[in-house]
Amino acid sequence: MAEFIVDADVLANARFGTSQLTETVSALKMLREPSKPWYRTWRDTHRPAYEAQLAAHPVWHALVEGAFGKRWTADFLTVPPLAPNLELEDELRPFSEVPDEQIRADLAVVRSPLPAVLAEGTGLARQAAELLRWIWSETVEADWPRRHRVLQADIVSRTSRLSEQGWSGVLRGLGPDVRWLGDGRLQVNRSDFPPTDIRGRDLIFIATHSRGVNVSWRLPDRFALSYPVAGIFAAVKPLAEPLVRLLGRNRARILVEAAAPISTTALVAATGLSLATVADHLRVLSDAGLLQRRRSGRQVLYWQTTTGQAVAAGS
Repeated sequence: MAEFIVDADVLANARFGTSQLTETVSALKMLREPSKPWYRTWRDTHRPAYEAQLAAHPVWHALVEGAFGKRWTADFLTVPPLAPNLELEDELRPFSEVPDEQIRADLAVVRSPLPAVLAEGTGLARQAAELLRWIWSETVEADWPRRHRVLQADIVSRTSRLSEQGWSGVLRGLGPDVRWLGDGRLQVNRSDFPPTDIRGRDLIFIATHSRGVNVSWRLPDRFALSYPVAGIFAAVKPLAEPLVRLLGRNRARILVEAAAPISTTALVAATGLSLATVADHLRVLSDAGLLQRRRSGRQVLYWQTTTGQAVAAGS
């Protein structure tokens, strides 16, 4: 298994954040290969335009085919941001300056020999940046405000555990193979690599909508672990107007989102409403017999009662 060797300073300075570039690369991966069922509608929506773009841009097609292996992604696509929560263009600025020879070397680790369009081409970083801009603008950007709320809700939930549960609680559920082993050892995956000593260096955890956990680095002093959030990925569905007229748009949205048990924090992320507003609507819906609630650890979960299911389904 692969591990990070850390010290108290690394953990004290470790940060959680988001990255629009990481989110974009994750979207590219999911467009390229079948993924989790809850991403399927999004993928089916954008896949035809994505395939058309690759057909129209041979260098883009070659980059995508060459950069992603079964266990490795070309390093130039996975470099962590200089700081969390940057705009895409701020992340693409240094990305676009990567020399062609470095990109070819990174690609050769994943797949070789390289096709002529990459082995002999120039401006590869610029081409890769244009591909990522297209992925962002056409498949991610319109939904980014809602996605970002889900990512932030996950970050707040995790960091709030630190004082009571320590790092083992923060990392719980972050990935199937990620766990705190104690004695300064953080397991990041089950790959057969020697431990990496990152004492005295920076560590960032990047919340993203992705298929799994990924480790990346910006040598010599910055390391990152991007992880899939447990938030709601599917695009917001339109509400039935009879339900909106009956309950009001915000209460109707909350009732629909509570088809399965969901926390107040997740509802804030999914709806974009304030915590106080969500809490008020939850009280009204619960008093009306449309939602039931139960405490789970530090969270309270809400879900539709039988009456709530009938109201939502019969709208």
